[in-house]
Amino acid sequence: MLWRNQTLSFDFILLGIFDHSSTHTFLFSLVLGIFTVAFMGNTAMILLIYLDTQLHTPMYFLLSQLSLMDLMLICTTVPRMAFGYLSGRKSISLAGCGAQIFFYVSLLGAECFLLAVMAYDRYVAICHPLRYTILMNQKLCALMTVASWILGSLDGIIVLVEVLSLSYCNSLVIHHFFCDVAALFPLSCTDTSAFERLLFICCVVMLILPVSVIIISYSHVLQAVIRMSSTESRRKAFTTCSSHLSVVGLYYGAVMFMYMRPASIHTPDQDKIVSAFYTILTPMLNPLIYSLRNKEVSRGLQKLLRKGK
Repeated sequence: MLWRNQTLSFDFILLGIFDHSSTHTFLFSLVLGIFTVAFMGNTAMILLIYLDTQLHTPMYFLLSQLSLMDLMLICTTVPRMAFGYLSGRKSISLAGCGAQIFFYVSLLGAECFLLAVMAYDRYVAICHPLRYTILMNQKLCALMTVASWILGSLDGIIVLVEVLSLSYCNSLVIHHFFCDVAALFPLSCTDTSAFERLLFICCVVMLILPVSVIIISYSHVLQAVIRMSSTESRRKAFTTCSSHLSVVGLYYGAVMFMYMRPASIHTPDQDKIVSAFYTILTPMLNPLIYSLRNKEVSRGLQKLLRKGK
């Protein structure tokens, strides 16, 4: 591999997203607040689903996995960014950069596949309610969840190997607040076109295939909801599905905008903003969307708080 000086000893410099002006100090404090809400919200969601036996169903098991992925994703980027901003130490080793790339690519991929599994779960629950325990039993649910983690990790390994195989002989300054793959392309002195094509193929597998499953599942769900005679059943189905679709729209929209475009039209500032959206803001919104629009989650939280008192 053509690493600088044939070693792993050199460091990258993360420029970050904030300077020390008063406006950016306020924005940094806001990001820390969002991180705190996301950390507490996702942790609470995981604990609530684990402790409340009424939530031990495939739907809520998948939701707990989504919260775990969001929790890990935001912890992959924000603490390192905050450390660099507060300490002034902006350097990150190649090994540290590789670890960030592996975890965030793996988690992004796993979450893409998990959202498709959640769409299938809603399809079975609404379109085939009498066969739900057969078509979406606990064993199958666990297998699909494990498959999501494995496929995401494979994607992370592929991208990590390609990143480490590049030669970095230009400036080692990364115009980002974490080691994003797209931000490393300008730093390489080797041709990255083959890697960009591979990354595009990975994105197609990681994004387009799950989106296709989601679209097909919800097209059937929509037809089933329209045919429902009960207004209450229609409202309940719509509330559950709209929460999931809100999360899908926020997540896939940002990730597709980031990784399905040619690297030549990326700009550092634009990439920072979009990355901040799906790595910081979305993990905070997901538990809020599900807790505020889901009566079972709200009821379970109230019951847990009463027990605590």
